[in-house]
Amino acid sequence: MRQHGRVSSQPVIDPLSVAALDTERHVAASGWDQPARLFALVRTADLLEREPQLRAGMGPADFAEGALTAIEQEGLPQTSSLETLLGRIAWPQEVDGCAFAIERMVVPPEAERDLPTRSDDAVEALASHPDRKDVRLLVAVLRDGSSICLLRQREHDSDDAVATGRDLAPGLVEALRATLTD
Repeated sequence: MRQHGRVSSQPVIDPLSVAALDTERHVAASGWDQPARLFALVRTADLLEREPQLRAGMGPADFAEGALTAIEQEGLPQTSSLETLLGRIAWPQEVDGCAFAIERMVVPPEAERDLPTRSDDAVEALASHPDRKDVRLLVAVLRDGSSICLLRQREHDSDDAVATGRDLAPGLVEALRATLTD
């Protein structure tokens, strides 16, 4: 389509990015101070083949080629050790990927140098730091190795600004990929 002498085209967004953004908005709708949340990502076409009654509740975007549907995993055990939690998860082959949302406090690197060694004291020191930023991180990965990370800051929550990147949380990306290996 030509407009004003230029070729116009819609931006192409991959299904993983679309699913991650939709999942992050879903999590954001519940506000802040939430526990970690885990989602299975499945190809929508495969899901509808197994569960045709879901078709009525879906919109046009859900039928795009390669579209993914996020299915929240209820009853996620609450633990302070992300490694322990993710180390216990193994997805069946019907699951094409997963997404994990978690809230964190971020401080400048110099603030981390003088943290107390006892974890409860360290958390308290971080929480009271004047330059602390509250963020929500959503990481989504697929079996083929592709990934995306989304970051929302609490202070910019009202403007719906979400930063995206492939390497915002490399450790979490790798931990989630490990849940998908056979």
